[in-house]
Formats: sequence, C-alpha cells, structure tokens
Amino acid sequence: MSRTHITARAVAAAVPAQRSVVTTGTWLHIPSAAPGVLRVRPLPFEATASYVQRLATAYRLTLPQLLDGAGIILTGHGTLPTAELHLSPAACHNLAALTRIPLPHLARALPRLAPNDDAHHTTATARWKRLEAAQQPVRACTLCTRHRSHGATDTAWVQPAPHRLVCPRHHQATPCPRLTSTVRTWAVPELAAAHHAHQRLLRHPRAATAWTAARAITTRWYDHQQHLTHRWHTRLTQLCATNPHLTTTGSASPALLARDLTTYPETVALARALATLPNRPHRDTGNALNLIAHRLGLPRLPLNANHPLQAFLTPTHH
Repeated sequence: MSRTHITARAVAAAVPAQRSVVTTGTWLHIPSAAPGVLRVRPLPFEATASYVQRLATAYRLTLPQLLDGAGIILTGHGTLPTAELHLSPAACHNLAALTRIPLPHLARALPRLAPNDDAHHTTATARWKRLEAAQQPVRACTLCTRHRSHGATDTAWVQPAPHRLVCPRHHQATPCPRLTSTVRTWAVPELAAAHHAHQRLLRHPRAATAWTAARAITTRWYDHQQHLTHRWHTRLTQLCATNPHLTTTGSASPALLARDLTTYPETVALARALATLPNRPHRDTGNALNLIAHRLGLPRLPLNANHPLQAFLTPTHH
C-alpha cells in the first residue's frame, strides 16, 4: 500500500477545520505502518459514544468530524452520560474498519454497539438517543482510560457493574452516574479487598442470587440506619475528606451518591455468606444468622419476622 496515504493525525494538524479533506477512503486505507492512534482500545463495557469520542480525541478531531470521515451520518444531539450513540449495521462495520478491531470483538467490549436498524439497511448512520437514569454510564478510572488512549484523554464512560465498582489498581470508583469525577478510594483500603473478594464470589453458582439479596438488605440497613451505621458513617466521612466534590455535586447528598461504595465491603461479605449457606432443607436459621453476624463483624444480628434477610433464610422461601 502506498505511503502517500495521509494519516488522520496529519489531517487534523494540517487542516483541522476542513472536514471535506477527511474522506472515507482516507480512513479505511490507512497503511499498517501508520501511527498507532487506530489502536485505541475500548475499555470493558464502554459506552459507544465514549469510545468514539476517545477515538476522535486521539485524532484531534471532533466526534462529528470523525464520524463524517468514516462515512457515518450523524443525526440528533446528545452528550454523555445522559445520551448514547446508536449505530446502524453499516456504521458498525465502518467503525470496525476504522479501528481495525473485528466487529465481534468490538461488540463484546461495547455492549450498546448492537445496531439500531434492520440488518439489510445499507446506510451508515449514527443517532443520539437519550438514556434513562438507570441506563446511564459512569466515569471510568482515569488512569486506565489514559493508558488505553495513548495519553490523549482521561475521560471515558462505562456501563456500571457491581463487580467493577472499584479499580483496585488505581484506587478509583464511580458509584453513581451523577458523579462526573471519579472517587479516590486509597484512604479506604477495604474497598480494594472487597473487589478481590467479589471476583472470587463470581465463580460461585449462586453468586447472582446472593448478590441481589445482599445488596437489597444492605441498602435497607443503610437507609434505615441499622446494624452497621457507625462503620458506614466513618467510611463515608473518610471518602468525603479525600473527595470534596462529593459534597458539591448538585442537589444529591454524599450519603446517596456514595451509598453503594460505602456499603460495598459488607455487601460482598453478606453475599459470600448467603451464597455458601447450606441448602434450605438442611439450614438452621439461628446458625445462619450467627455465621452472617460473624462475617460482618457483629456480635449478633437481631431481625424481625418481616426482614428480607429473615425471609431469605426461611425454609419456605422460594
């Protein structure tokens, strides 16, 4: 392939305002010896718009310029994290060609890359779609992002998942989509330990059920200030001391913004205890409560008959 093909970086530096110069042919025929900006790797579970924006930043282009150069027609308006880009099948293939990442691999990394049009539609289009609050991505670890962006940016957005709440290597977390900055967790080392314990929990066949129950229970305790209130208050205070932005993010309180992070170690411990309990026909509720209290570092765990943990442990529960 001829070395006369220009790279996107050269285009951006020489004529950043001339979108017409960046043609589809230029993008799709960059020689293999070109600079490695095409090797911008997606983060696991990254939002499509986040990845495309990082790619554009690496090329020193705007997102519309990059899509235009890749032959993708952009419609609508939106911004992360409240909106996401939905690509047609042709646009997905164009993006895969641009990044030199096989489409199946790209789709595994970008869970929302699934085409929004009929498979036979041949027009390469991308449209912004507003997301409900529960669907919004969260900020990714800034250091992980910078590493995968060749230093071009530290901003990326990923789909939230409980087992990826904390980056144990760089001690960062984003427990709520309303936070536009990550939370530094180095002052609370038990969060990294909980992350590693959570990875081990995932190998258990009852992990999903146990996690769902444990999270519902610890959220109730947190909201009703039961059992572990002093410990959680201390942890929240530590997080706020090292993350002043927790106290200045809109109208949401730090207690709400950091709830999942504050309760995370105990939620993991409770989930591991629930997952490893004997099957119901052979389970003694009193012994189970003693075991759970021990795992949580509590002398005892008194519960009323209507408590969700009591219901989980009852042999008649299905």
